[in-house]
Amino acid sequence: MQLVVGRIGRPHGVRGEVTVEVRTDEPSLRFAAGATLDSARGPLTVEGHRWNKGVLLVRFEGVLSREAAEELRDTLLVIDSEDLPPSDDPDEFHDHQLIGLAVVTVQGEPVGEVTDVLHHGQDLLVVGRAGEDDALIPFVKALVPEVDVAGGKLVVDPPEGLLS
Repeated sequence: MQLVVGRIGRPHGVRGEVTVEVRTDEPSLRFAAGATLDSARGPLTVEGHRWNKGVLLVRFEGVLSREAAEELRDTLLVIDSEDLPPSDDPDEFHDHQLIGLAVVTVQGEPVGEVTDVLHHGQDLLVVGRAGEDDALIPFVKALVPEVDVAGGKLVVDPPEGLLS
């Protein structure tokens, strides 16, 4: 599965440097010199990066002018999820691991399926339910006591009214 780690913004300067909207927890690793990122325009190899006033600036091999940098604007930069090392934390998950999991209550009653994960101050699981509106479940241990990625399910213990 492809994971977005950044989006190219406007050019910076005249020598092909671009701003990048970072969408990864590890920008120094993902944008290290020599790293190759996939995109709709083909693979892009990082020549170097630096931070300027809180904005990531990246140089890609072969992008030598402002005009060439402008052509990359709004390009999504992705990596393959298979390239990610497994986390040492058993309670840490990537969004792509959660999306598609069946959701059941602690009593075993089916609820639906995780269709998205939102990150708005608090992580929320979007659970699609047949014939009903989606449910938003805060992704906290008290409400989601079990995540079985290998088994394809997620167990929830919702307080009264959360699913209605």
